[in-house]
Amino acid sequence: MSASETTATVRTYELEIAIDAPRDAVWRALTEEANDWWLPDFRMVGEGSVVTFEASAGGQLVERTKDGKSLLWWTVQMCTPLESLHLFGHIAPQWGGPNTTMLHLALEERAGGTLLRVQDALFGHTTETGARSLEDGWRLLFTDGLKRHVERN
Repeated sequence: MSASETTATVRTYELEIAIDAPRDAVWRALTEEANDWWLPDFRMVGEGSVVTFEASAGGQLVERTKDGKSLLWWTVQMCTPLESLHLFGHIAPQWGGPNTTMLHLALEERAGGTLLRVQDALFGHTTETGARSLEDGWRLLFTDGLKRHVERN
């Protein structure tokens, strides 16, 4: 086995998603209904997995299957109900890491709805392509998943 060295870098990105629903409805969906809006392409441990989210400090967003497969997506560092979540997670080398992601989700009331602000900071083995892929992925998940779910209900 040979050792290799890579340079650690930091990359950040931000996105905003306008949702036509009150902030409490968006918060409830985000924290209590994750399995209902989590898209099939984001179910990493298999079809039929269940996504649960315990939105309090130390809580976790986890995906599990009935046969025991599981994936820890994020751990909650800080929760301010109806306002924001600070989350952290790790990306393994097999998925482009190793790196750590520190995700901040904030909800702002706007006329006629809610603005979801997503800020992510990645540090470790990160590339511009990898960061762009994550940004595109979260935009898809929060737009086609969360936003669509909340606006339909």
